[in-house]
This record gives sequence, C-alpha cells and structure tokens, in this order.
Amino acid sequence: MTVIAVVSAGLSQPSSTRLLADRLAEATGRHLEGADIRVIELRGLAVDIANNLVTGFPPPALKQALDTVSEADGVIAVTPIFTASYSGLFKSFFDVLDNTALQGTPVLIAATGGTARHSLALEHALRPMFSYLRAVVVPTAVYAASEDWGATSGDGLASRVDRAAGELAALVSRIPAKPRAATQIIPFEQQLAALRPFTTG
Repeated sequence: MTVIAVVSAGLSQPSSTRLLADRLAEATGRHLEGADIRVIELRGLAVDIANNLVTGFPPPALKQALDTVSEADGVIAVTPIFTASYSGLFKSFFDVLDNTALQGTPVLIAATGGTARHSLALEHALRPMFSYLRAVVVPTAVYAASEDWGATSGDGLASRVDRAAGELAALVSRIPAKPRAATQIIPFEQQLAALRPFTTG
C-alpha cells in the first residue's frame, strides 16, 4: 500500500496550516486511490523535538513520527511562514530526521502566511532544504495567503492544490514503493530450542 506522510507545522488550533495540509492530503488521496494518508502534527511534538536536539535520542512519539516520514512513499510538508522563512519547529523536525531518510522520496512543499509577499519563501527556503536532503520536490509549490481561502479564480488555491497533488501522485506512482520491515514470526519450536541449555559431548 502506498503511504503518504503529511507533516503540518501549524502552531495554533485551529490552524490554517493544518487546513492546507488536509486539503493537499485529500486531493492526493483522490489521485492515489487507496493511499494510506498519515498526518503528523508537529505542535504536539515540540517538546520531544527540543529534547532530541539536546540529547540525540527521540522519545517514542517522535520516533514514530520520524519512522513514518522515513518509510513514506511520498511526503506533504506544510509550514507557516515566519520572518520570510519556514518556522523553527518545522526546520527542527527535519533537522532531527536522518539526512538520508528522504533520498529519492517525492515531496510536495506548501506554506501559509498572512500576505502573498512571502510566497517566494517556498522557493528560497523550502525547496533548497529538501533538495539538500535529496528529495524529489514536485514542480508546483502551494502557498496560501489569507486572501486565497475565498478566491474562486481559475488559478485559485483549489486549482493549485489539485495540480500539486497530481504531480505528487504521478511521481509516487513512478517510483518503486519503499520496502517496509515485516514482522518476523519465529516458530514456537525454534523459540523453545533457543531456551534449551547448550551442552558439549
């Protein structure tokens, strides 16, 4: 089954960042029928991410999130824009992710902000970061300013969301699915044999 990890770095609740993430996930699901969409809300992992940066060891909830992203066939990454760049929480999460985890993985980048003037942050901040991580970034990046939520023009937010989701789905479909660790079941007889004391003749 195709797995899509959705990383949302919204800080408020409700969050326009999470709303955009949900729209992108829904559109991707339409293009990739049967895909397993797994949403990771970074807001609840903020303390774990900070601890990981200091100790080098992820707590269980953060490890599960990191594993989900590492094993996903595609990633949707959405951040609010602060000071013309991604949020510190968003960057910190990808800082603690293994720097080879996204190699060859299709990634759709998106962001929210109060004004359209910050839309280029996707190109000068997010796209270079994921290129450095050797991800395959889809051509269409989606930025949603406050005024975009009610826009109904031909190239409005809904159109850009669908186009980007289609590009992500096309890339995911062309790349072989990532191998996932299967749970190995050891027959009971073998488990018993391992418990028997070892004797020499």
